[in-house]
Amino acid sequence: MTTSDLELQRPIKRSTFQGVGGRRRTSNWLATGLITISVVIALIPLIWVIGTVIVKGLPSLLSPTWFTNSFSGMSASAEGGGIYHALIGTILQGLVCSIIAIPLGIFVAIFLVEYGRRGRMARTTTFMVDILSGVPSIVAALFIYALWIATFGFPKSAFAVSLALVLLMVPVVIRSTEEMLRIVPQDLREASYALGVPKWKTIVRIVLPTALPGIITGVMLAVARVLGETAPLLILVGYAPFINFDMMSGEMGTLPGVMVAEMNNPTAAGEARTWGAALTLILLMAILNIIAKVIGHYSTVRK
Repeated sequence: MTTSDLELQRPIKRSTFQGVGGRRRTSNWLATGLITISVVIALIPLIWVIGTVIVKGLPSLLSPTWFTNSFSGMSASAEGGGIYHALIGTILQGLVCSIIAIPLGIFVAIFLVEYGRRGRMARTTTFMVDILSGVPSIVAALFIYALWIATFGFPKSAFAVSLALVLLMVPVVIRSTEEMLRIVPQDLREASYALGVPKWKTIVRIVLPTALPGIITGVMLAVARVLGETAPLLILVGYAPFINFDMMSGEMGTLPGVMVAEMNNPTAAGEARTWGAALTLILLMAILNIIAKVIGHYSTVRK
């Protein structure tokens, strides 16, 4: 028996394991502490912003006319009025934008993940999505103005705003959906193929329902981004203090439009409307997120 064999047969001291375990526990505590501190630091400005908006905007929301009236015919210093016109305008523009952008983004993501992973078309599409992700909102608004209004001759409208918002929303939907589809285990696809299920039906019945909660989260992030944009509103439609249901013509009020318009109003009424509109926008996004979570919960694949 050699010396190396004797060394291998020697029992390892318990102190060695204790030393390794102690270092691991110390590293774990250190990492946990750093993560906790980071979370607290990130939550402080978030809680501060939300708390400030609630404190300053809640009096406006408690007004009995806030959700039933508009600002039509009101002077700059007049108290009261409501956000009805802007809330309807925001929902209409966001709805039209979502109807166009969400299916388009999901279909492109499906193509990139399921069909064209290494093709030239997929590489070109990925490159264009990367470029579109960095386009500022004012550039998107100017592009729609040059194409939709200056070239085709259509009037300024809320529909033009929705088209500009589509350019901002599509890359976010594509990227989030693409990542969620890649997370779906390949074993699920292969099991479906082994049972003779066509690829398109596998995507519709297995892949998409499995990834649906993550897709919905990405879609809501995209909606939250576009609903707060102001540059397309100022360039393509303008703000109106009255209700307008026509998406194809006329000015239209929106919640970001109210905030921009009332920021130039130095009176106490203008400040109250600004904070009230901000709080209303936050509540709108919270309600949409709750609805999306409920839809995602009841639409996932049951095991």
